[in-house]
Amino acid sequence: MAARVLVAYTSKKGSTAGIAEAVAKELKARGLVVEVSTMETVTSLAAYDAVVLGVPVYTGRIMSPLALFVARHRDALGKLPVAAFAAGIAPVFPKTGEVSQFTDQLSTALQPVRPVSVTMFAGRLDPKNLSFVERGLTALLKVPTGDFRDWKAIAAWAAELPAKMGLSGRQQA
Repeated sequence: MAARVLVAYTSKKGSTAGIAEAVAKELKARGLVVEVSTMETVTSLAAYDAVVLGVPVYTGRIMSPLALFVARHRDALGKLPVAAFAAGIAPVFPKTGEVSQFTDQLSTALQPVRPVSVTMFAGRLDPKNLSFVERGLTALLKVPTGDFRDWKAIAAWAAELPAKMGLSGRQQA
């Protein structure tokens, strides 16, 4: 029986959701059984052999649903291989902070869980999805807008996860 992986994410404007779906697609292509869900709707991790978590960065911080998810599932997460990614503008606009600052935040938010892999991907910043205040700040700070998601980098990271998590597409029951 193939290993079961949960890809749980939180997304404010849809960019992180898209990355979570791309990660799931890559894991499925490697023979794993994958379920994608928002962090807020996950009630149990009992059915899974591994977990991938995705969270956006806004105003220099990892979004809070991650901390709530980790607190709610701390015991189960401690027994499973976990990987995590953040999505934000920092990879293409370092003035918002160094990527390592956000991957460190991500690792800290996961404690005491020690993830097998943590990374950050550039996201999508669409002015049409921003509030008046957010558009004003984006313009004032000269933050680039557009879809900066690197689908090849996302697929490459996801392709490495089964080995890092000790999973295969065909595990015995």
